[in-house]
Amino acid sequence: MKFDYDLFVIGGGSGGARASRISAGEYGARVAVAEESRMGGTCVIRGCVPKKLMIYGSQMPGEAHVARGYGWREAEVGAFNWPFFRDKLARELNRLEAAYTNGMVNAGVDTYKQRARIVDPHTVELADGSRFTARYILIAVGGRPSWPGIKGQELGLVSDDLFTLDHLPGKVLMVGGGYIACEFATIFNGLGCKTVLAYRGDRILRGFDEEMRLHISQQFIDTGVDLRLNTTPVELEKDGEEIRVTFADGTQENFDDVVFATGRRPYTNDLGLENTGVAIGNRGEIIVDEWSQTSVPSIYAVGDVVDLVNLTPVAIRAGHNFADTVFGGIPKPCDFSLVPSAVYIRPHELATIGMTEEQAVERGPVDIYMGGFRPMRSMFAGEDTRSVMKLIVDVETDVVLGCHIFGPEAGEMLQMVAVAMGMGATKADFDRAIALHPTVAEELVTMRKPMRRAGEVPPATERHSAVS
Repeated sequence: MKFDYDLFVIGGGSGGARASRISAGEYGARVAVAEESRMGGTCVIRGCVPKKLMIYGSQMPGEAHVARGYGWREAEVGAFNWPFFRDKLARELNRLEAAYTNGMVNAGVDTYKQRARIVDPHTVELADGSRFTARYILIAVGGRPSWPGIKGQELGLVSDDLFTLDHLPGKVLMVGGGYIACEFATIFNGLGCKTVLAYRGDRILRGFDEEMRLHISQQFIDTGVDLRLNTTPVELEKDGEEIRVTFADGTQENFDDVVFATGRRPYTNDLGLENTGVAIGNRGEIIVDEWSQTSVPSIYAVGDVVDLVNLTPVAIRAGHNFADTVFGGIPKPCDFSLVPSAVYIRPHELATIGMTEEQAVERGPVDIYMGGFRPMRSMFAGEDTRSVMKLIVDVETDVVLGCHIFGPEAGEMLQMVAVAMGMGATKADFDRAIALHPTVAEELVTMRKPMRRAGEVPPATERHSAVS
């Protein structure tokens, strides 16, 4: 059978764009991409990139405070001009979208700026009724924010809405305890908004190392975020220009804006999957194997739509592996057992890779190496924020199983740790490295003795340091 395309990609985000560009540009495949919103997807347009720029902007008042501690007595940032920042951000996102589009076009990819649905295992239909056949279909439509399902939720916002606000709220309620909620709490707080972070659980950032979760909670409190645990909103209603929120305990409070960061779901609604027999999970995620192949041989899926590790570099790697495997003749299964991640809060962020201490307890004897200190830059300025480094090491093999860093620019440090751990680095390998002094990162290679065995209750002094 002759097909219109070798590959038709639904979704022009990180995973879809990489798969398209490599398949066409490096392997000569005939490729088309359909994107109903904007090329670049969640990360570029309404996620990682604009969020990180907002985080940079929100930390400037803190930088002025540090400068005063170094003798710049008149250091001030003045009032924040949100319209200036918002409009400049929009121009930057337009530039990035154009770069994504041009990259695909230059590789020979046909692009369609409209929604696509699957008609059968080899046919795609665009919103205008056009139909195309393809030997392979790759689904890379990503995910969308979830709503909590409470009365009046339409009065609230989700993360997608926060980059185009008309004005900043004087008082904002962030609902959720994951990295999106935590990062935007940092942003709003840093930009001068009175910020409340409400989470239904007893500790934020579920799934991260327990000690690191304590440090982040304490940092929120220290920097002025009103952290309310075991707190759940159950109803929103208008009260003049404000929003009245009713909580599960019956209390009520007014806010200028309410933001729901209560998770994300795969964007598989009305995609036509029912026409193909592609297996779907309970959350709407597409089930794939290590080759990103679905239960239908001609259909593949990568990125957040498969709901495995919902991070941009994972989608990019899966898209590249798909192209290498299917069109390059270079079989590359996806192995996401060791993926670095970061929570970009301020002033100190969290970066992590590998096992948490809680996970390590289940595997056998594991030693915990820890170092806690006040970084030179902060201490001299009179700030009390502590950095913490944590290595989790297998007692029998000496292999480093996990690394967790809470400190300034922790993500920048962890990237190099990820290279070492990917090569199977041992604690002895870390010890052999000569420290680069004076740096925060040198702590990673100067922790000589384990603090405890994984799972042991920390001594009182250590428990205190975890929230100080």
